[in-house]
Amino acid sequence: MTIPVNRPLFHGNEDKYLTDCIKTGWVSSEGPFVRELEETLAGKTGRQFGIAVSSGSAALDIAVAAIGIDVGDEVIMPTFSIISPAFSIVRAGGIPVLIDSDPGTWNMNVQDIERKITNKTKAIIVVHTYGLPVDLDPVLSLCKKYNLRLIEDAAEMHGQTYYGKPCGSFGDISVFSFYPNKLITTGEGGMVLTDDPELVEKCRKLKNLGFEDTGRRFVHKEMGWNYRMTNIQAALGLAQLEFWDEHINRKKEIGRRYREGLSKLAGCRLQVAGCSYAENIYWVFGIVADSEDQCSRMTAYLHSKGIATRPFFWCMHEQPVFIDRGLFKDEHYPVAEKLARNGFYIPSGTGTSNAEVETVIEILNAFE
Repeated sequence: MTIPVNRPLFHGNEDKYLTDCIKTGWVSSEGPFVRELEETLAGKTGRQFGIAVSSGSAALDIAVAAIGIDVGDEVIMPTFSIISPAFSIVRAGGIPVLIDSDPGTWNMNVQDIERKITNKTKAIIVVHTYGLPVDLDPVLSLCKKYNLRLIEDAAEMHGQTYYGKPCGSFGDISVFSFYPNKLITTGEGGMVLTDDPELVEKCRKLKNLGFEDTGRRFVHKEMGWNYRMTNIQAALGLAQLEFWDEHINRKKEIGRRYREGLSKLAGCRLQVAGCSYAENIYWVFGIVADSEDQCSRMTAYLHSKGIATRPFFWCMHEQPVFIDRGLFKDEHYPVAEKLARNGFYIPSGTGTSNAEVETVIEILNAFE
């Protein structure tokens, strides 16, 4: 039997709330659980407004459109990332400008950002990666200095903080994902968060086909998407939110067990326990092998023993879809390239049991 990289944990009111949706007939985006999820998550992250949407990628599309990214605008982002932020920029006609990774935290190296700013730069997207947040203070200073908008991609950072302040509370707009491998899941789904009343109205229109109160339904003045979250999804998310602290602690416990149990594992580097501004929340537990060959051998060995793994993100400057568009010609980012080639993560979902963690540790320690 394979131990999966992620197994979500459902042990609360999921059945009760989902049954309520069916019994009342409120299964669409008009149901009451949607607004309750928006308000609850906004409260947990110290935000005034939450806008529930159909996915984290949808949240990024909306965020990029809401702040006005247009043709030719440059947006700074990490090269080591899920592809969604770059897709959102390119779809809007913008140009992603890439930053290499910090070798310790695996986030974008904020010291490299300022030299990439030009008169075409309109925004920065920070992507908190795998368990530790981006060092935000230098980024916020640059945004103020150059009058740039900030999008905070906190998809993986439910419950994480930066100097004690919740991730998701920074920037003009922040986004979460609720995919099943996230701390809180709605199956698919996401959230846009902001404190700006003007931005929240833009986001609500954009997610809902551009509908607005014009006095006549089905009259549209702006383009939009159907990026609505259903009441069924929101019901699942609310049940999950009731175990917010428990899920955070579970992730940290899994990370602690791996760090202790694999401390003598040769030929690789484990995910760090924390940095000056945050304790690792271990969205996943990552390992970076000393070489690409070592990574291949370790993951093949684990798979042969029934242990699932996933490779790290592939860099934006090496994505065929962008190379074919003429982007990132002759660009190289050595730290990110090593992470992408040599990195993988092991089972670490909220539903991963202690016995499974110990099995993974035992098998990995037997690797030669």
